[in-house]
Amino acid sequence: MKLEREQLQMVLALFVVAAIAAILLGLTDIVTREPIAAARKEALHRALQQVLPAHTNDPQAEAVDVDGKVIYPARDHGKLAGMAWEVIAPDGYSGSIRILVGVHPDGHVLAIRVTDHKETPGLGDGIVRNQAWVDSFRGRGLDDVRWKVKKDGGDFDQFTGATISPRAVVKAVKGALEFYRAKQTAIVGRLNGNSESVPGSAGGGE
Repeated sequence: MKLEREQLQMVLALFVVAAIAAILLGLTDIVTREPIAAARKEALHRALQQVLPAHTNDPQAEAVDVDGKVIYPARDHGKLAGMAWEVIAPDGYSGSIRILVGVHPDGHVLAIRVTDHKETPGLGDGIVRNQAWVDSFRGRGLDDVRWKVKKDGGDFDQFTGATISPRAVVKAVKGALEFYRAKQTAIVGRLNGNSESVPGSAGGGE
């Protein structure tokens, strides 16, 4: 009987400890949820400012979803001036690379920014540190350049001792432009609130 009582007390003690831990975790989540969300929103705002042209709207507030991609529009007094969305290069040297790509309505790159990566410092992280290389994407369209690094017969530089990281970024940005070309009618239509396309644009619709 004494053994059963001790076992019951132990079970109750474990239950109380688990309950307290669950309450504390819940409270921690409630307390930190808003600050974390605010920090993420601010980080995204800064990144969008770097890849979008001057605008008078709030791209995050006007974002739309097209085929699972969240598209952030930039408007200059109501006129669509550009848009941005995130792509993921799964084949970086040390894992996935997240890239925010700004695109002009005509299908050319406005700018790109790597927002998250695990590439080797001093080598693959040139995708962030090498500003001249990052800027080499500006104004590029699908038909303007060979979308490979020079080692593979393309037009984009690789880094000394590091080819995998820039190769992954080039491939991912090219994929973003291919997505835009294939879905341009749907994207621009959603952003404009109708189904019209952009005159003189880079491609057809769906």
